[in-house]
Amino acid sequence: MVFPRVNLDDRTFQDLVDEAKRLIPDYLPEWTNHNVSDPGVALIELFAWMTELTLFRLNQVPDRVYESFLDLVGIAPYSSSQARGDLTFMFASVPEETVSIPMGTEVASLGDDPIIFLTSEDLEIRQPDLLQVMTVPGGPDEEPDEGRAVDTSEDLFAQTEVLTIFGSEVIQRGDAAYFGFAESLGRSVLRIDVEAEVKGVGIDPNRPPLSWEVWSEEGWIPCEVRSDTTGGLNRDGVMTLVIPSNHLPLSIGGARAYWIRVRLVAPVPDQPDYEASPAVRSLLFSASGGIARAEHAETRGEEYLGISDGSPSQSFAVAEAPVLARNELEYLEVRVDDSEERWLEVGNFAESEPGDRHFRWDSSSGTIEFGPRIRQPGGNWRQHGSIPEAGSELWVSGYRVGGGSSGNVGPDTLTVMRSAVPYVGQVTNRLPMLGGVDAESLAEAKHRAPLTLISSDRAVTAADHERLAIESDPGIRRAFCLQPSSVGEATKLLLVPNPFTSSVDLTIDHFSLSESLLEKVSNYLEPRRIVGTAIELGAPQYVGVSVACLVRPRPGWNAGTLRQVCEERIAEYLSPTEGGASGKGWPLGQALTSGAISQLVADLEGVQRVEEVALFETDLRNEVRIGEAVEVIRLESDSLFLSFRPRVIVK
Repeated sequence: MVFPRVNLDDRTFQDLVDEAKRLIPDYLPEWTNHNVSDPGVALIELFAWMTELTLFRLNQVPDRVYESFLDLVGIAPYSSSQARGDLTFMFASVPEETVSIPMGTEVASLGDDPIIFLTSEDLEIRQPDLLQVMTVPGGPDEEPDEGRAVDTSEDLFAQTEVLTIFGSEVIQRGDAAYFGFAESLGRSVLRIDVEAEVKGVGIDPNRPPLSWEVWSEEGWIPCEVRSDTTGGLNRDGVMTLVIPSNHLPLSIGGARAYWIRVRLVAPVPDQPDYEASPAVRSLLFSASGGIARAEHAETRGEEYLGISDGSPSQSFAVAEAPVLARNELEYLEVRVDDSEERWLEVGNFAESEPGDRHFRWDSSSGTIEFGPRIRQPGGNWRQHGSIPEAGSELWVSGYRVGGGSSGNVGPDTLTVMRSAVPYVGQVTNRLPMLGGVDAESLAEAKHRAPLTLISSDRAVTAADHERLAIESDPGIRRAFCLQPSSVGEATKLLLVPNPFTSSVDLTIDHFSLSESLLEKVSNYLEPRRIVGTAIELGAPQYVGVSVACLVRPRPGWNAGTLRQVCEERIAEYLSPTEGGASGKGWPLGQALTSGAISQLVADLEGVQRVEEVALFETDLRNEVRIGEAVEVIRLESDSLFLSFRPRVIVK
């Protein structure tokens, strides 16, 4: 059962008047006139009105009591979380030296009330040092055969020779050119100035069948090509690539370097292919900018809190709240005479010994607390954590405020540099900044508290693992716990991040798990798991599915509008976070049938009937369909669907 909200006294004005009149015969039997005109009854009504006001105030107490009770059992409303994303810094002119963009660099939006973001990491942008060039022929699997790499560095470095990108005039799938650099180019914006020979004929210059890739811990991964005026390396121009952060070294042909390769890929339908290999006279590589992670926050500098009186359970508050989670530069400092001591922040004082310099910093209120002194069963007292000695000064090195849904801004919104950085001429966020969540309200915490108390704070069952994973960070939308198949195996916990975007715009990149997010979930689960069990964090396998559908509209319906509605509904139905029959995300491992899509579309207003439905598996990375149309696509037990460009024809 569910206990109703406590109403300490639910009597109304009329209830009080009636109750008082019923007592008159017991206490004053000679009082027989109970009409409203009687002065005594007027006094009863006056006091009933005053009592009703008192009861109204009395019934406001439970919220405060409830809040204190939640604090007593260790449950507090979740604090806000900040939006995060990438900022692209572009140079006004290409510098020769390394450019450093320090952590805490401020960038803001335009307007009278700007949204401020801070970089959350140090970024160093170095000019590339090209060491070696190799051409690698394609193998039988249409991948470069790196064992047959040929050093062609002299063709490019000599300036008098022409470098044939794919090694020879006769080309095949998988042919590639490799460019090795002395240092990692991760998170840099790479500019390539090209002087080309017009040899790679036959292609569409706006859609060349080329893939620029770098080596990483995941293997070869694609780079983002932001611009290309070379027509696929066929004319003089400039290319701009964004290099992923995890650019790692690799040994090829006896040379170890940080490689970037351009590979000939199979053209998609209606895309022309090369008839001959492109060739270049020169390639000039330079870093024209870089990309840094940023978060919605504002900095507050060093702040004086007060003077310790030496007593247990002291508390001090910073000037502004709520406060964001602290980084390595934000800490408490205790100053005594000429000495300065840096204290350690902990979540609670349960394990703190009397000599430990520990403190607790509540993010919601901004309050800094020191350990309590607890009486033991034997009558003695134990101090949890050290207390700053009387007379010592308390300072915080700084902190950040911000967060909330206001930081979820659209692309190209953050364009104002508030911190001066040499050589940087422009800054912007090319993609939306996502992840901002407002603080949990007391009403929401009251709904969550009973569930938390009933299920406890331990990962025992599969449901416990999933619930705790979702609680660990607002960035986790769904979690699936897969039980180990044999003794000794780790429990697999598959995480689906919150994409913070509509189902229509979802791509495979929206579901990548960052190292910081995995670390936060891991740190949250570690003290809550059963001793002796191992938890392996990972992501579901995402299977791309492209739906083709032929629809007959009802009379009077606009074909373009109906097509858009159908495509949006299909994308939403297949969404890992909002799909399925429940609207809470596609069920893990559940197959998809053409009949389900047909029924889904047929139920939409404006659809007279569905003529045909075809399902295609899709390579989400290369954005191409795989195989022929089928009526059923089955999933493995650890997989989810992700819609790719559904196509609805209305006629």
